[in-house]
Amino acid sequence: METETVVKALAALAQPSRLRMFRALVVAGPEGLTPGALGEALELPSTSLSFHLKELANAGLVSQERQGRNLIYRASFDRMNALLGYLTENCCQGRPCAVPGAPACEG
Repeated sequence: METETVVKALAALAQPSRLRMFRALVVAGPEGLTPGALGEALELPSTSLSFHLKELANAGLVSQERQGRNLIYRASFDRMNALLGYLTENCCQGRPCAVPGAPACEG
């Protein structure tokens, strides 16, 4: 993953509403959620919701698909895993993490 792509993804997630939205889409899994269901679950107005979804989509963290009259948003698990891999690639120089109880970072 390129550094610029990582920075863009982290910047998108560095906003509380977007982080909550992304986490909700991760929990929803491959089925995804409609904007209405997402807004209702997170108690966000539709105007804020569409702005934040656009930012997450521009960072490549979510995808959008039209199903009939509905839009379905899904977390991009490939991008999420690539981002996590980038962040942990050289974790603890390949040794188990120094944090007690943390799993070894194997990237």
